Amino acid sequence: MVDIFIDFINTTGFMNISIQELIMIVLACFLLFLAIGKGFEPLLLVPIAFGMLLTNLPMAGVMEPMTVVLNIVTPGGGQGAIEAGMEIEQTVQNTGGLLGHFYKGNQLGIFPPLIFLGVGAMTDFGPLIANPKSVFLGAAAQFGIFFTFIGAILMGFSPEAAGSIGIIGGADGPTAILVTSQLAPHLLGPIAVAAYSYMALVPVIQPPIMRALTTSEERKIKMEQLRSVSKKEKIVFPIMVTIIVTLLLPAAAPLIGMLMFGNLLKECAVTDRLSKTAQNELVNIVTILLGLSVGASARAEQFLEFETIQIIVLGVVAFGVGTAAGVIIAKLMNKISKKAINPLIGAAGVSAVPMASRVVQTVGQKENPSNFLLMHAMGPNVSGVIGSAVAAGVMLSLFGG
Repeated sequence: MVDIFIDFINTTGFMNISIQELIMIVLACFLLFLAIGKGFEPLLLVPIAFGMLLTNLPMAGVMEPMTVVLNIVTPGGGQGAIEAGMEIEQTVQNTGGLLGHFYKGNQLGIFPPLIFLGVGAMTDFGPLIANPKSVFLGAAAQFGIFFTFIGAILMGFSPEAAGSIGIIGGADGPTAILVTSQLAPHLLGPIAVAAYSYMALVPVIQPPIMRALTTSEERKIKMEQLRSVSKKEKIVFPIMVTIIVTLLLPAAAPLIGMLMFGNLLKECAVTDRLSKTAQNELVNIVTILLGLSVGASARAEQFLEFETIQIIVLGVVAFGVGTAAGVIIAKLMNKISKKAINPLIGAAGVSAVPMASRVVQTVGQKENPSNFLLMHAMGPNVSGVIGSAVAAGVMLSLFGG
């Protein structure tokens, strides 16, 4: 009886936990605290942090791969080398972990375009259409991607890995997952966790950069109300963007196509049921599956490596440079434009929609409570979504083979 009890104790996670796994469990609990206690993008951070928690609980096996044994059967019933006429029998020894199956949606590039479909259905491109100059701010924010790409190359990463790391600067988790799954799948775990963590931490990372690059007077600038955009413009826009971008960069078709298809469902006014499904049930389900599986990819034995630390550092540099570039270009545009432009809206050029726009609104109102920058910031913000997909298309076209 005592032996049975001892055997049972030895099979528990308590007896098999490592220091590395303890560190990851503490990190997961800290992220849960930020999401639940501090409200840092809980819809993203709670699934990611819980997935990280599950995968680092020893012997849980939630990310175990499926194990299949192949038996070569000769026509006479024996076994030997593979020859014509032989049959292969498959025996599943281990069905694999639950979150490992979810993770296939990331590896196969299924979840990211579905997220873009939902984002498109929830996004109003009106501010971008009303103020086409916002495109320059969205494009400027992508500078962080290419800046970090060069930095990663200089640090010894391959072009494929460097391109995947650079995409983190767009603050766009789905795009980072899609690019990495095709260019550097061995880095998918750390890059996905870094990209989604920085998306969730936009309210923490961006404000200091925004305040450092602008004066109090600039942050108080009020902008003119945007013109109204017709329904016809909103319907034509996603169709034309899909055609132009896909012809220019065919590799960007999955992201741009789903983003614009979702937006067309919203704007055409004849597919309300599909639009509501894309905005709610579909995007919520995919967010749960993607978030859990992304977090579960952060296993201690792979995550606590020097290469991972390099990726996390390069990712925050990419994000910071992208934010700074958007603000600087907005400051220049304010100098040469006849209409006043609040430089804060340049920070919304990263793809984290609508989080970056809300940060712009918050920082602007602290300087001037009567200032409303949200809709002005949405122009660069949605432009940044398109820009990050275009940047992804560039990387895939150059290095995707």
